[in-house]
Amino acid sequence: MSAPVLHVTGQILVGPEEVHDEIWVVDGRVSLSAPTGGEVETIRGYALPGLVDAHCHVGLEAQGAVDDARAEEHALAERDAGALLLRDAGSPADTRWVQDREDLPRLIRAGRHIARTRRYIRNFAWEIEPEDLVAYVRQEARAGDGWVKLVGDWIDRETGDLGTCWPVDVLTEAIAAAHEEGARVTAHCFGEQSLVDFAAAGTDCIEHATGLVDDTIDTFAAQGIAIVPTLVNIDNFPGFADAGRGKFPTYADHMMDLYARRHETVAKAHEAGIPVYAGTDAGGQLPHGLVAQEVEALTRAGMSATEALGAATWSAREWLGRPGIAEGESADLVVYREDPRADVRVLAHPEHVVLRGHRHPRSGVSG
Repeated sequence: MSAPVLHVTGQILVGPEEVHDEIWVVDGRVSLSAPTGGEVETIRGYALPGLVDAHCHVGLEAQGAVDDARAEEHALAERDAGALLLRDAGSPADTRWVQDREDLPRLIRAGRHIARTRRYIRNFAWEIEPEDLVAYVRQEARAGDGWVKLVGDWIDRETGDLGTCWPVDVLTEAIAAAHEEGARVTAHCFGEQSLVDFAAAGTDCIEHATGLVDDTIDTFAAQGIAIVPTLVNIDNFPGFADAGRGKFPTYADHMMDLYARRHETVAKAHEAGIPVYAGTDAGGQLPHGLVAQEVEALTRAGMSATEALGAATWSAREWLGRPGIAEGESADLVVYREDPRADVRVLAHPEHVVLRGHRHPRSGVSG
């Protein structure tokens, strides 16, 4: 189906300092020059590259994998929120079919989580022992789209606190194997020690990263290890702590400490030069479509409005190797009535969502 010609005028925010007054969408692609003829529909406002949710789980809910119809609802909720590029950070559901749908967000899959036996949420991950880690990392690197997701720590019932899942030597070999397969590695890490281990093993990214302290912040900055804090999910830590306090009071106290310093931790990481990107962790415990809330949370953690916008747009797209608003690229953009640089809460109210050159009405489906 041929997409209509759109004329987008106002403020087109291509990057932190690059702003255009107008662009056109011709045959689904961005053009910086006007077409020579034909009917043109004009939309006005403040345009951003399609938002990025760099940590979500299409096809996954609290009980595990869901059917394709429910996964479609997840993807539509993200699209309605303006999130047009998703990094799916682990799912037991085969969601490759989403990539064939022109009306659904672009999806970068990380395959299925890889966790230690009985050390993660039931029905989410491959649960294995260290001797099998390298083989499973290679398997998921080949099954995904350039990412592998490991579970770096979880509650250890023997110690009653967060505990690391993998010996450093095995982890180092596994991350090297992923790199040989052309994939980057990220990991779920709440506590302090897992961050030390993953940095030593050569990881590319960490999810949550609540256990960062001064030493690991310096190491992450030196090695260029990115973090996706998922602050809207970290808001659930008090509930996790309450649920575990009866049997595991040390764990509960630890989780509350990580929660209490969450904004300070992200602020220190950002100030040190660690790349920070927006992700919501939608799909496991949270509904989809929360990227605007995550961007707002990043501003509470010390990022300027423009920096937080970049964490969900141009900077995140560059990190993931996907284009933003540029000549000849697919027109994936979101238009707002007001300036999100003045108030990032504007992101919660997209006026127009344009994906692959097609304008999509908000479906009203929630995740």
